[in-house]
Amino acid sequence: MEDKIIKIDYSNYFWQDDKVRLRAIHPEDWEGDYIGKFDTPARRLLECSTELPPTITGSKKFAEENADFSSTNGRIMFSIEDLEGNNVGGINLNSIDERNGTFSIGIVIDKENRGMGYGTRAMKILLKYAFLERRLNKFMTMFSKEMMLQLK
Repeated sequence: MEDKIIKIDYSNYFWQDDKVRLRAIHPEDWEGDYIGKFDTPARRLLECSTELPPTITGSKKFAEENADFSSTNGRIMFSIEDLEGNNVGGINLNSIDERNGTFSIGIVIDKENRGMGYGTRAMKILLKYAFLERRLNKFMTMFSKEMMLQLK
């Protein structure tokens, strides 16, 4: 049986703008996760610590556990892709406190795709979802002075 290619009209799709689209993590995204974990400065900004050396098994487990919004860790995980379908990074909504209306966002853009506006655009889409759809009302950031200096 042949696989049928489905043509999708994204013109009125909430999860994209004119440069990026947010989508569910797929199990095959493990390779990008693995390669990205060798970018220590970016990972330290994301995780607020230095991680142990990456493993293929760990990246496959991460992709599998978070595929299709199946995460049970309280995070809503997305892949960020350009409109040609190339994965450029990841973003997640986390630390969601429905009672107090607070949340945080974690984001990482692959090294070769930084400075192109993908992160800013993905952040705007996710903030629109958090504020307008989830009715959360306070975005919490966790940048330390050291992290801010690394961004300069």
